[in-house]
Amino acid sequence: MTTYQRYVALGDSQTEGIGDGDDVRGHRGFADRLAEHLARANPDLLYANLAVRGRRAAQVRDEQLQAALALRPDVATVVAGMNDLIRPGFDAAQVTAVLEEMFAALTAAGTRVVTVTYPDIGQIAPAARRLLPRVLDFNERIRQAATRQGVTLVDTYPHAFATDARVWSADRLHASPTGHARIAAALAHALGLPGSDDTWTAALPPRPAPPAWRAAATELRWLVGFAGPWIGRRLRGRSTGDGRTAKRPLLAPMGALTDTSPSGRW
Repeated sequence: MTTYQRYVALGDSQTEGIGDGDDVRGHRGFADRLAEHLARANPDLLYANLAVRGRRAAQVRDEQLQAALALRPDVATVVAGMNDLIRPGFDAAQVTAVLEEMFAALTAAGTRVVTVTYPDIGQIAPAARRLLPRVLDFNERIRQAATRQGVTLVDTYPHAFATDARVWSADRLHASPTGHARIAAALAHALGLPGSDDTWTAALPPRPAPPAWRAAATELRWLVGFAGPWIGRRLRGRSTGDGRTAKRPLLAPMGALTDTSPSGRW
């Protein structure tokens, strides 16, 4: 069994942990949860999280890659590209090339790298149904890049749980606490950590479909509360990550698991 000493997480809002906590108490997320898995195998684990919400893949590379390499991780997660995919003008080849550049740099430095594919976001937010061809193309490119660079891939796309509303927060862009826990469990299983298994792939228990009026009210709340503001920020050239920095920029023991970003702290 491999014991990891230094874990560094690179990415955007999912890796920062949005959807699992809040801006007052701080955000946990799959990376913090994976660090907890790693620390159970090695209590001396050091962990850094360089992710910042709103970042596109090229920004993750430009702002986080060299900082990550300087920390000399023996394991890293790289999860980015969804902020590119949902925008007009998405170029899957270009974004995948950015991801592969990060994969190559980290693996060349001796880092075990783990990444993921993305679910059919149209099943999560009906307004995004037209993006399915993009998701399928991007996922296949990620698979190929991971194979070329010897990166461990967690393929979430085929699993029904990945589009269950219960694993997504109300904004439908970020995982819920349940979703972040599933992602962490999947990554732990991919790394072969003690106590991990494939139960992360299981579908959630069935539940009755909501009445039509409730489903319509939910859609309206999402359009007004989340889709509208998101479109407004895009039109103004703004991002939720403006002015924010990494919540955990330096390696530190798990006992010091504290959110030091402007979003708050645990």
